[in-house]
Amino acid sequence: MASILIIDDDRVFCDVLTRVVNRAGHDSSFSLCLKDGMREIFSGSYDLVLLDVQLPDGNGLEAIEKIKAAPSSPEIIILTGCGNPDGAESAITWGAWDYIEKPASTDEITLPLVRALEYREEKLTLRKSTALDRKRIVGHSQSLAQCLDLVAQAAKTDANVLITGETGTGKELFAQTLHENSVRANNPFVIVDCSALPESLVESVLFGHERGAFTGADKSQTGLIKLADGGTLFLDEVGELALPMQKAFLRVLQEHRFRPVGAKCESTSNFRLIAATNRNLDQMVQAGAFRSDLLYRLRSLVIELPSLRNRPEDLKDLAIHHVTRFSEKNSLPIKGFSPDFFDILQRYEWPGNVRELFGTLQSTLATAGNAPVLYPTHLPVHIRAKVARSSITKKTPVSSFNTIPLVQVEDSTALPLYAYREYRERLLENAERDYFSRVIWHSGGDVKIACNLTCLSRSRLYYFLQKYNLSINSRALNNPENQD
Repeated sequence: MASILIIDDDRVFCDVLTRVVNRAGHDSSFSLCLKDGMREIFSGSYDLVLLDVQLPDGNGLEAIEKIKAAPSSPEIIILTGCGNPDGAESAITWGAWDYIEKPASTDEITLPLVRALEYREEKLTLRKSTALDRKRIVGHSQSLAQCLDLVAQAAKTDANVLITGETGTGKELFAQTLHENSVRANNPFVIVDCSALPESLVESVLFGHERGAFTGADKSQTGLIKLADGGTLFLDEVGELALPMQKAFLRVLQEHRFRPVGAKCESTSNFRLIAATNRNLDQMVQAGAFRSDLLYRLRSLVIELPSLRNRPEDLKDLAIHHVTRFSEKNSLPIKGFSPDFFDILQRYEWPGNVRELFGTLQSTLATAGNAPVLYPTHLPVHIRAKVARSSITKKTPVSSFNTIPLVQVEDSTALPLYAYREYRERLLENAERDYFSRVIWHSGGDVKIACNLTCLSRSRLYYFLQKYNLSINSRALNNPENQD
């Protein structure tokens, strides 16, 4: 029996849905607004949330990521009377199980509900039965836990894995952890840095060569693919692999056979492939820079690593772990931390992610010298300056824009008179549309700048742009300050 929460502002619909859930043999409760629903989710332990989109105090789609980050990480089914294709795509992208338009029949609701709960039960059973050795992966955030769940699943199979994420998020560490938890753990883990492969020797490095195959080949050499026989071949920065080599490697991946340079016979290698990239391979395929058939082979299973700024709850654990490890390695006294030291770490965006954090902490230890406690002043100046600038930017009032009146009225009696609620909603929509048009102009179409100007998350910003049919990716809009 599962525990299900309904979040919908229609009391009658909640009553009907409660009966449907109860007849299916599950416990249910409901909240009529998003605030109460979120309080329930974080104070209770729910398996599934049936979520409306347009709620009195917020948008259900924007709450998906927060709900998934709750301790119980419930599955989510969207039930909305205002469905649209963009909303459906966003819901699935952000982690919802399904997106259902109202009115919906009992069967249309019950079947996804049953499937979502079956999936959840299997997932929880797998998590309990899988003991994953995390190695040096530090953190307790929900986004990190989801990645580790995927690592545990992948470790039980021999499927190809594609690890994606920004630079510095730990793709190689996750690949090593996957290998060391697999049945191939006692065999080689061979790293191929695709961005550093010399173009003239790439085939020799990967496939190996025979003596005399080319000038300077005074002895035979085993290639990296053969060295990975029985173990794991890790293609780091696979997006940098040149097109000719992509074609050659596709055959190796399909057949696990290759011919060393200058050899008469083919060789075989029983390797498991893990690839990693910080590039958007789908966009590269569209641009003709990456083979679609190779991409399909690479991503049998995809693990997308979160950026550090999206898992701030892990910063304290990461900092303590690295400082302690570095101190022990260099026979230094263990340092203490002032509370505001962690506050600065959490307010910085970390464009270089965990790699930048660790480099910063080493610099901080060098600056602190013999000081027993680390304070913000020990952090690099550029980080403290960025945090200070951000704190002022977030306090900048909206009036810093050159605002223009929403409505200029000479004869108020000529205006149509609406009910107060409708008038307020129209006024708010006009104000929001005008505001976000100015945001696009002042940010130059840069999402990061727009988020800083508005103090909104990316998902919240995209919601408003979608709502008013605005595009952040182009400055083709006319300057709103020049509009009549």
